[in-house]
Amino acid sequence: MTKYREIHAPLRTIMTPGPVEADPRVLRAMSTPILGQFDPEFTRMMNETMEMLRETFQTSNQWAFPVDGTSRSGLEAVLCSLIEPGDKVLIPIFGRFGHLLTEISERNGAEVHFMQCTWGEVFDQQAVIDEVKRIQPKILAIVHGETSTGCMQPLDRIGPACRELGVLTVVDAVASIGGAPVKVDEWQLDAVIGGTQKCISVPSGMAPVTYNERVERILQSRKKVERGVAQESDIREVAHPIRSNYFDLSQLQDYWGPRRLNHHTEATSMLYALREGLRIMLEEGLEERFERHKLHEKALMAGIREMGLELFNDFAWKLPVVTCVKIPAGIDGESVRSMLLNQFGIEIASSFGPLHGQIWRIGTMGYSCRKENVLFVLAALEAVLIRHRAPIVVGRGVQGALDVYEEVEAGVLTSS
Repeated sequence: MTKYREIHAPLRTIMTPGPVEADPRVLRAMSTPILGQFDPEFTRMMNETMEMLRETFQTSNQWAFPVDGTSRSGLEAVLCSLIEPGDKVLIPIFGRFGHLLTEISERNGAEVHFMQCTWGEVFDQQAVIDEVKRIQPKILAIVHGETSTGCMQPLDRIGPACRELGVLTVVDAVASIGGAPVKVDEWQLDAVIGGTQKCISVPSGMAPVTYNERVERILQSRKKVERGVAQESDIREVAHPIRSNYFDLSQLQDYWGPRRLNHHTEATSMLYALREGLRIMLEEGLEERFERHKLHEKALMAGIREMGLELFNDFAWKLPVVTCVKIPAGIDGESVRSMLLNQFGIEIASSFGPLHGQIWRIGTMGYSCRKENVLFVLAALEAVLIRHRAPIVVGRGVQGALDVYEEVEAGVLTSS
């Protein structure tokens, strides 16, 4: 019989746009003893997690809970619960994950309309609003933080305009939640989906979602309770029931709400992890956390520039938690990534589609977003690029970042 050794995962410095390093306190929380999903202590944790998610999404929505599964499960749950066959869905695409929204919508029978811009750009909000007026969709589905390009789409005008036009706004905030402001109520967004494995610094495996009464009305009209747990009052004819059982938000409401109607067995250890990740984040403070991400972004960008490399996403609409670097001409980007991993234990990412082989993507997210990580990745990248004979300015990468840190530290000392 084959014998397998126990797991010994190597230590890595993960500087990708996700997953990122989990906070050690989160990993400790995951070792907490298992409780039954209807144990009063566990349901108390569920309620606390919902409260913390409302704060994180900056919303007063009743419904804010995680879908068990990776971030994509949250996107699937929201879209398949809302889309009825033939519904019009408008999707502005400015990177890989707009295409994912299109894929999910098409598979759920939507009549999909889309608009596209060059990867590396975002949409003028008025252009999106004008297209909403022209198409008159039921849903506008849009990405907030696009990790494939390192860009962030403004939404503060789009949300209110869609609300006025009676269009539901569904937002993929997987990359931005916990690292940049996602103002669900202020921007009048109807449904927003987050992820755990990026700025919240929890392992992949849950997708926090929130949605308002406009969404809930559609869920109630399509609700079909599973026969094995339904009571007589639950049984009714529904013209277009939600197609998925697992991703049925109307049933998940009954599971997360006071009724506690059995739907699935909760991912107990992941709930512990999410609760602890949210607790840590709120203890730090959302505004303080956003400023921390901006500081380390600034230091990383300064180091990249000082090294003589060119930034791909150096725009006003840059996603503050992902920095994209153009691969120098004649340099094998995959060879550089491989050497970073094998010699230094650092992981950075490549990209997709038209940007594959053109850029590296360096994430500064959550627990990975730390001064020592930024300095380490700059030092290691310089060393590897020297080995690859790239035309860089030697000795300036780390110094550029240190200039930023010392300037900030001097400012703090002066003001105190």
